[in-house]
Amino acid sequence: MAGSGQERARHWRYAELPGVDLLRARFVEKIFVRHTHENFVIAAISDGVEVFHHGGADQYAGPGALALVNPDTPHTGRAGVPEGWRYGAVYPSPGLVAEIAAETTTIRGTPGFVSPVLDDPYAAGLVHEVLRAAEEGNALAADTLLRVAVTRLLRLNGGPLPQRGVHTAGARVAARARAVLEERMAEPPTLERLAADLGTSPFALLRAFRETYGMPPHTWLTDARVRRARHLLDAGSAPAEAAVAVGFTDQPHLNRHFTRIVGVPPGAYQRERKNVQDVDGGPYLPSGVWQNRQLSQIYAVKKAAENPTWPSSGTPWESGSPSDCPVSPSE
Repeated sequence: MAGSGQERARHWRYAELPGVDLLRARFVEKIFVRHTHENFVIAAISDGVEVFHHGGADQYAGPGALALVNPDTPHTGRAGVPEGWRYGAVYPSPGLVAEIAAETTTIRGTPGFVSPVLDDPYAAGLVHEVLRAAEEGNALAADTLLRVAVTRLLRLNGGPLPQRGVHTAGARVAARARAVLEERMAEPPTLERLAADLGTSPFALLRAFRETYGMPPHTWLTDARVRRARHLLDAGSAPAEAAVAVGFTDQPHLNRHFTRIVGVPPGAYQRERKNVQDVDGGPYLPSGVWQNRQLSQIYAVKKAAENPTWPSSGTPWESGSPSDCPVSPSE
């Protein structure tokens, strides 16, 4: 686990959940700069409040709520209260979410989340239980609970994602600029040179790129460099090698931007993910602190009073199969 003082974070993978990143963290002064993820973000807030800018407005997620971000969607992150926020998150791949949606929902097209914040302590409890199962090496439970959680969230807050078409002249120029930056990541051109090569002006390119991708080219490039550095670290490259390969001047340069986007330094990130099945260290925090069972039990009792068909006791962890776990209030 990386961190010092009040802030701690663990970013890892569990071999039995391919294509899924896992995170436990507590942040107080941490500020995530504008960035994107290749995977979905499903973050369950345990304590405190997280504020993240998404879709042109600040979104607030407190205890029992989930912050939900679709792939390639720009967003930020910071504490909404002085004591910060504590959370657990899973990052399933678009392919896995599409597979689950096709099997368990009626969503047509590319599935995604409609609202960036959902107040659902039961689903939040499911996310914490997925993390606990991964930490304990319980592959069957981790996989089962992850699929139940994603199904529930898609049924409560899911829909087809709008297709991002490149229809306007500005969007076409932005897409070409992005392709150039991807190809020349280590040695990118200046804004003026990039615009000239594409037959437009610097400010026209800047405006088109921001409108298409939600951030200016230099911010997008930093985000893309960190994303590629993550792939290199996963493949075994040393942080110093990854830094130079993606265009950072040195490892400290990579460290600064990597930590501001991923939440942990590249060295700690790589160590955790190299040993994906190491469960000797135990959970990040005692389960009582994370309120895993308490959240789901409280919500189950509340729903039982409202709906006689809702299970009156037990948690998803204790259920025998996905069909035993409620995924929609109407069931």
